[in-house]
Amino acid sequence: MLLSVFLAAALTVPANAQDLLAQSRAALQAGEADHALELLHSLPSSDAGQAEAHNLECRVRYTLEEWNEAVDQCEQAVRLDGQNSDYHLWLGQALGEKADRASFIKAYSIAKRVPVEFEEAVRLNPRNAEALFDLGEFYRQAPGVVGGGVDKAEGVAAKLDKVDPSRAHELRGNMAESRKDYDAAEREFKQAVATGAHPATEWTNLAAFYSRRQRWTEMESALHSALVAARGDKHAAVALYDGAGVLIDSKRDPALAAKMLEDYLASPGKTEEAPAFVAHYRLANLKEQLGDSAAATRERAAALALASEYKPTQGASSHETRN
Repeated sequence: MLLSVFLAAALTVPANAQDLLAQSRAALQAGEADHALELLHSLPSSDAGQAEAHNLECRVRYTLEEWNEAVDQCEQAVRLDGQNSDYHLWLGQALGEKADRASFIKAYSIAKRVPVEFEEAVRLNPRNAEALFDLGEFYRQAPGVVGGGVDKAEGVAAKLDKVDPSRAHELRGNMAESRKDYDAAEREFKQAVATGAHPATEWTNLAAFYSRRQRWTEMESALHSALVAARGDKHAAVALYDGAGVLIDSKRDPALAAKMLEDYLASPGKTEEAPAFVAHYRLANLKEQLGDSAAATRERAAALALASEYKPTQGASSHETRN
């Protein structure tokens, strides 16, 4: 009897841990940063599931723009399971963000670690399209002293052709734009749309290109196409968030940007790539710009309720209190 009770108890721990990890993952995708952290911190301290827990916390910290904490958590995930391609990918991404904000001397030492992690992610899973794309982008942008190089980026694009042709075209479009070959860049971005499994996202990339070239009519047309494509694709809600970002960056049509964010927040397809609390915060700023202070206050409160540690929201909350 005692043995059966012991076995039953032992079997419930992994199940409970897996349930908590699944709930944490769902909270992360929904943009519920506080809830995700609460769930992760309630996990049992056994080794089972700890690597995944650290990776998930890294990703939550990443959405919160807490780069030091994200790196620390991803390092622990890699230490516990160095054979997981995605863990190396996320560590590389977190290191890249940290390097971008570090002093020159520190940035150099941090940046040198980024391609090492991306390369390991690709070695462990040569079909990891996200890792390949991020590695290609690093090679495209980084100077040779930290491992960058256009020839290396071209080699990655050739590998992406076999894994995710749309991302390969996007990478080549970015490379062409870096060379100021804008005609070639436009062709590649259009090819990304034509070959993409979820073209709404690729339409927003094309719109962003047109925005950078100040080709406003074409930008608006590409965003309209993104909206149409997103309506018929439950996996493409992120395009609404990205499309709003294009309008915000270009300082055009705040009403449409607000509508796109509202549609994104109302959709079931929210994702960690487009954190809901950031969407609420951006929407608050747009509402303020459109003269709706009450709506702006509601949106900032919604952002704060999801992510109390997100610093821009904290600043906005303090400003409103002072006023």
